[in-house]
Amino acid sequence: MEPILTVANKLGLTENDLIFYGTDKAKVRLEVLDKFAPRGRLILVSAITPTSAGEGKTTTTIGLGQALSQLGESVCLALREPSLGPCLGMKGGATGGGLSQVLPREDINLHFTGDFHAVTSAHNLLSAMLDNRIYHKGLSDIDPRRILWKRVMDMNDRALRNIIVGLGGVKQGIPRESGFDITAASEIMAILCLAESFENLKSRLENILVAFTYDGNPVTAKSLNTAGAMMALLKDALLPNLVQTTEGVPAFIHGGPFANIAHGCNSVLATKMALALSDWTITEAGFGFDLGAEKFFDIKCKSAGLDTAAVVLVATCRALKSHGGVDKQGLERCDPESVQKGLPNLDRHVENIKQFCEPPIVCLNRFAGDHPEEIAIVQKHCEQILKVPFAVSTVFEDGGKGGVDLARQVILHAEKKSSPFCPLYDWDEDVKTKIFKIANKMYGADEIKYTQNAERDLRSIEKLGYQNLPVCIAKTPASLSDNPKLRGRPEHFSVTIREILIAAGAGFLIPFTGDILRMPGLPKSPQAEKMDLTGKQITGLR
Repeated sequence: MEPILTVANKLGLTENDLIFYGTDKAKVRLEVLDKFAPRGRLILVSAITPTSAGEGKTTTTIGLGQALSQLGESVCLALREPSLGPCLGMKGGATGGGLSQVLPREDINLHFTGDFHAVTSAHNLLSAMLDNRIYHKGLSDIDPRRILWKRVMDMNDRALRNIIVGLGGVKQGIPRESGFDITAASEIMAILCLAESFENLKSRLENILVAFTYDGNPVTAKSLNTAGAMMALLKDALLPNLVQTTEGVPAFIHGGPFANIAHGCNSVLATKMALALSDWTITEAGFGFDLGAEKFFDIKCKSAGLDTAAVVLVATCRALKSHGGVDKQGLERCDPESVQKGLPNLDRHVENIKQFCEPPIVCLNRFAGDHPEEIAIVQKHCEQILKVPFAVSTVFEDGGKGGVDLARQVILHAEKKSSPFCPLYDWDEDVKTKIFKIANKMYGADEIKYTQNAERDLRSIEKLGYQNLPVCIAKTPASLSDNPKLRGRPEHFSVTIREILIAAGAGFLIPFTGDILRMPGLPKSPQAEKMDLTGKQITGLR
């Protein structure tokens, strides 16, 4: 790795712009945004519906940045921070792979610069302040049945999803039901990633809705006098983190909301900083286009005034075979027929991107075992049927040079074919209309069903005046529908909304579908079982 100051110098930054965390990572002061005017073009990388085989979206994003750099372009990445839960659970690391990674890999995947811990502490401070208010003033004003704010931790721990707090007698608090979410699902994580200044951060924190009184009036972080202390805990966490790729390309890694239970994008500040310091900014949105990318456009871009110059849609032969009905054990076999059967999933995502007025570039992330006949089917389909640009990427094996064809397609598209994006819905439309437009236009659903709890939530949203907020649907990433078992391109299905949470500080509503959870569990054989510290070297971090 190059010294982080050398990497910063590539962006025009000096030592005074940085807060160093060792020699290989640093935070960048927000004053940089006052020194440099935005000049870059924003490239979004998304993917078809993900499968357990892995699509390599982050690897492709990093490799594309390296390829642009090899072509002599000024480029900077803007990516999310990994969460400890998935790293120690099923997914393993989230820093790319092969010759297209961000470094230092172990630090980024584990504690990094402490941003996740700061969010956890700020979130749990608000929980403690709420319970302290109840302890000292009793339940005369706060309804214990309508406390919305749980605690969080950056770990997959299903045993903490539903708990009882306050047990042990008079001095231990008032018993009530509660639980834990994972830190990536914290509203404070979403706020951190959408805030555009310290002042905006504090305003959003004050607006957090934590409970209701018996009279149905909202209880906010501001009414608990907690926002100031939360700001103190988040002071450094708001600053973007600068690291580098395996080829020395600058990369901001900042914020980490999941796309299935939050908006799935890195911070607005890191994105704007990258746009101000380079000609090309490459970012990604979590899971498939129907989740992270829809929220990227309808929430992040709309609120922050951002727009894309190109959208890259990542696909793999393995994923297409999976959507064509092949189980994981059969993905290595040459099976052109199953690839063909899986193409409707690709079609749906291409159609979805076009609804935002941004024709995509399809990138086939080539795995070592892929067969030429399978690749030829995808290429022919993209070029002759879908009529969209197509490129094969080998950035895992070859680093930047394996993404040069993709980079050239991106440059051509961004310079000649890009147009301002079109939002999927208007924020001023009623909540049910916004939900239906997303489910119908993105997922292909015919109908939305609401439980009694969801209908109650809609009435509360209307009464409190939050009906003009955008919606951030929580849905399984494994299917275009709300049923994770439906692969490919499901048709003639309904989506059930079971409840709708108000994230007033983040500035969106969260409709929950299916059995989606905000606290994941560990798999039968978690990645943590394979990890160890050998001497000073961390091993087993996939």
